Amino acid sequence: MIRDDALDALPVRAALPSLNDALDGTGTAVLAAPPGTGKTTLVPLALAGLLGEGPGRRVVVAEPRRIAARAAARRMAWLLGEKAGGSVGYTVRGERVVGRHTRVEVVTTGVLLQRLQRDQELTGVDVVVLDECHERHLDADTAAAFLWDVREALRPELRLVAASATTDTEGWSRLLGGAPVVEAHGAAFDVEVLWAPPARPVRPPHGTWVDPALLGHVASVVRRALAERPGDVLCFLPGVGEIARVAGQLQGLGGVEVLQVHGRAPAAVQDAVLTPGEGRRVVLATAVAESSLTVPGVRVVVDAGLAREPRVDHARGLSALATVRASHAAARQRAGRAGREAPGVVYRCWPEAENARLPRFPSPEIKVADLAAFALQAACWGDPDASGLALFDPPPAGAMAAARALLTAIGAVDPAGRATERGVRLARLGLHPRLGRALLDGASLVGVERAAEVVALLSEEAPREYGDDLAAAVRGARRGGDAYGSRWRAEVRRLRSVAAESAGPHARDARLCRDRSRGLVPAGPHARDAPPARAGGGEDATAGLVAALAFPERLARADGGSHLMVSGTRAEVREGSALRGAPWLAVAVADRPVGKGHARVQLAGVVDEEVARLAAGPLLDERDEVHWADGDVVARRVERLGAVELGVRPLRDADAGLVRQAVREGLRQEGLTLLRWPPEAEVLRQRLAFLRLHLGEPWPDVSDASLHARVEDWLEPELGRARRRADLARIDAGEALTRLLPWASGEAARLEELAPERITVPSGSRIRIDYANPEQPVLAVKLQEMFGLQQSPRVAGVPLLVHLLSPAGRPAAVTADLASFWRDGYKGVRAELRGRYPKHPWPEDPAGAEPTRHTKARLGR
Repeated sequence: MIRDDALDALPVRAALPSLNDALDGTGTAVLAAPPGTGKTTLVPLALAGLLGEGPGRRVVVAEPRRIAARAAARRMAWLLGEKAGGSVGYTVRGERVVGRHTRVEVVTTGVLLQRLQRDQELTGVDVVVLDECHERHLDADTAAAFLWDVREALRPELRLVAASATTDTEGWSRLLGGAPVVEAHGAAFDVEVLWAPPARPVRPPHGTWVDPALLGHVASVVRRALAERPGDVLCFLPGVGEIARVAGQLQGLGGVEVLQVHGRAPAAVQDAVLTPGEGRRVVLATAVAESSLTVPGVRVVVDAGLAREPRVDHARGLSALATVRASHAAARQRAGRAGREAPGVVYRCWPEAENARLPRFPSPEIKVADLAAFALQAACWGDPDASGLALFDPPPAGAMAAARALLTAIGAVDPAGRATERGVRLARLGLHPRLGRALLDGASLVGVERAAEVVALLSEEAPREYGDDLAAAVRGARRGGDAYGSRWRAEVRRLRSVAAESAGPHARDARLCRDRSRGLVPAGPHARDAPPARAGGGEDATAGLVAALAFPERLARADGGSHLMVSGTRAEVREGSALRGAPWLAVAVADRPVGKGHARVQLAGVVDEEVARLAAGPLLDERDEVHWADGDVVARRVERLGAVELGVRPLRDADAGLVRQAVREGLRQEGLTLLRWPPEAEVLRQRLAFLRLHLGEPWPDVSDASLHARVEDWLEPELGRARRRADLARIDAGEALTRLLPWASGEAARLEELAPERITVPSGSRIRIDYANPEQPVLAVKLQEMFGLQQSPRVAGVPLLVHLLSPAGRPAAVTADLASFWRDGYKGVRAELRGRYPKHPWPEDPAGAEPTRHTKARLGR
């Protein structure tokens, strides 16, 4: 029996006429409805004609999470007086509750994508509702783009509704071709906002690490809320680990039940949360409780202000979740949970002053996530670069390139990016392409059962108590009587089924393994035979092999106190781990601890070099490497698996071109001092630097940067003959520099005129000019040899800085204006030095005196 009272109380009912008009007109609509209005439950029932109004239609509702899909279907069935599987059913990964008479089916967006790939027309479906589209999950964005394609090209009669409580309605309207926006005004109760920041500053989150001080504060706020306000408390935390920590700190609450709700929670717990309790409850939840779920009895929300978003570290080859500040949209959604049934209150565990700095919406997953699955979906859809898809945000080029490289390596796409037959099969497994590859290829190597067990464990984060040894974790899952073990066994059954289905009429098991050294891609007619399957070797070998197939670039060899991954990232195994000392690991899960440059292994399997070569075949390379290292040219033949050296032997007859590059690299690294610089070479370089500074072209730039850039112009052919450091040391740099002189213009002949190495002074001596300072060269000469000279000597129009020396050769004065010195400075120098050097002439009028190199005695003779 339909529960009319409950349906009539849902405020969205008033918006149904406008929604129907929009769908009858354009076939699309954007429904903006606050939490609690009934958009998730009443609207699909009405569109399906299950409330006795309007034509009967088949409606598919797409939810971002499994828990929300199941809860929405059960709620709609309850409103109709039925159980799920009748008029309303649901399908999530590994679970399908649908009957012959089902008119509304709630699915996850991942399931919807699978259906679209199998049947682009969505045969038999009249309306698709994309619920909670504001969360910007990648699957939801992709499904919206595909559905718009279907409407435009195949089924213009297919109706689309984008529904959310907090979203960019104008943006979604544009994306759906100018879809009308229908707003439903809620009857939510007032929610009071209380700011409850920690008394002392807490450290910001890093990766999945959250400051324990913040979690302790959240627990204290929950206790405060229980004391100050009536009703159940819903507390938002970023992840399962934080929920467990806070739950531990709330032990001992008399008469209060503490429930932990997240995507991995047992179905019984999820059902209990959605059912009114007998006493007071504290529900600790992740973002799964933000939308699509009404938790009865909640009057208080405690919001830690954090959320988890996917991140990819392309530099380290690691994908993980990151803890970030929750957005304004998320904070509004969370607060709204307190006002669904009565006036409520939200305690926000951050300062009010920081609220304005929160992002408006969560980061679109397409901008921050690993795009391998998306790229495969797009390739299977026929748009490899996704340029023709109606997406809110274009995929980042770098992330798409990385995804394309992975898909090419596992044979999912061809060099043009088009999906191969293997790629289509991978896309239909409902797994990340990495795990799909591990399942298909692992099944042929170790058997379907063992491959399914390992892939099932890799597809969902295992409890921490399972440890970091993958093989041991599989054994723990087999034994486990916990919720995780139950879900794991269900996923193993599903994977066995899809692996068998995938290997049905399209089976090419032998061919799949023929070209293992090239990445286990489907081989052509000339492929070599497969090596024997590695079904033996025990569970440890099995687990490691399957993980290696999924993450070939994370294969890691022991190197000193850590492991070096094929990707080039270093990874460390924690103290006391059974993995320590293993020569090779297949790292399945790793993170980067706060303040550490290396990754930390969270889950890995032990493998050997044979498995590494097998799984990472496309990364195997043998080549001649000639480079500059340890101060000389090193030539060797190296076999590498990515960044890991497998074998090295000396190279006797290295390619001349590679040697030349190595020699040049040595010059760049260690500088031109590798060459022989006799004194005359240094002087020539200084003279040329002087002319370049003051006269410019055609005199050459002889700075280090310029000489490196023009190395071919002045060091050939000597550089071409050099094969080691000793050869460089024999090259006369001065002789080589003469090649840069402006011979063609004839200016080279003026070098001695413009920048002479020596200059004749009044005494007749030829004195060397010091060009070390190109701004103003220096002439160091004995004072008596300059008598009679009125003006300072010049070179290229630049006055020399004259260092006037005593008879003993020590500086007596420095001047660039001799006339001024004779007039003003000489008297003081004469008074100071004539008594010290009486044998030398000290005339009163130096400007008119005879210059000399000799003493008075010699002058007398």
